[in-house]
Amino acid sequence: MNSLKSKNAVAYRHGGLGAAIYLITTLLIIVTAVGTSMGQSTLPATNASGINNKSKHTNMNDQSFTTTLLIDKSPEDVYKAMVNVRGWWSEEIEGGTTNLNDEFKYHYMDVHTARMKLIEVVPNKKVVWQVLDNHFKFTKDQSEWKGNKVVFELSSKDGKTQLQFTQQGLVPEYECYDICKDAWTHFITESLRDLVLTGKGQPNKKEKVNEFNEDNLKKHNKQ
Repeated sequence: MNSLKSKNAVAYRHGGLGAAIYLITTLLIIVTAVGTSMGQSTLPATNASGINNKSKHTNMNDQSFTTTLLIDKSPEDVYKAMVNVRGWWSEEIEGGTTNLNDEFKYHYMDVHTARMKLIEVVPNKKVVWQVLDNHFKFTKDQSEWKGNKVVFELSSKDGKTQLQFTQQGLVPEYECYDICKDAWTHFITESLRDLVLTGKGQPNKKEKVNEFNEDNLKKHNKQ
């Protein structure tokens, strides 16, 4: 600080523009260095599940896949169908899918397995799953999805119920993005919709090939 005071005195005595500019430049260099040092000491954020949120996937939540279902049913009706995951996603679900801290396992043949935990539950409004583990047979990084959050949010719109589905972390850089995007679009906007309206969705059947899944896999394998 003494050196800065002396530089300031020089600038003041001489009133020279060059000296003043020199002083300002020196201050900017010091402020930048301090800011950089502080930034480097910041540790990556960790959530309650112990999963590091600072990754190439979760830094891009603004690009995470999302889709919307607007349906002429009450929030209670949509929520009831939404938490009946066996009714619209897969009959192979093992575990609870309704209450806070419930955990369940999903699998489709030997192609995809996942383990989920319900980390937020607000009846008739919101449910959030944490992807604890994941395995794809068809991607180089077979753990894609791990650490993602799957969010279901209900709201009222134009006298109807709107379901906003988002998988936070499912971004275009994922190898599985296109196939997963198509799959979620089908299961949310068609299978879950049918479960709400008719009581019968289009989930994966037990130990049976799902025609939609197979067509989806073949389509993207050709690309």
